[in-house]
Amino acid sequence: MNWQLSALPPAIELETRAVLKKLPAAHRALAELKGLVAAIPNESILLDTLPLQEAKDSSAIENIVTTHDELFNAELNLGVSQAAKEVQRYAAALRLGTRLV
Repeated sequence: MNWQLSALPPAIELETRAVLKKLPAAHRALAELKGLVAAIPNESILLDTLPLQEAKDSSAIENIVTTHDELFNAELNLGVSQAAKEVQRYAAALRLGTRLV
């Protein structure tokens, strides 16, 4: 049983009435977040943690479990577990991928 990538764009309609009704609320939430982030003196402090959080959560699906404490210690090269190293590599790949876009 081989999985086959379907043709893009998808044949189904993505801009359904339900999706379009949710757009104003999503737009407001993003605008609010943008305003809050702009109030932080160094917004990269917040934004730089997002790939690390995504890597941690995605790795947990693959049974690679670590804590935020272990990850932040790994960033400082303080007693790094194997799981934390793996999550760090995942986060580094995410950061690289977002820079290429």
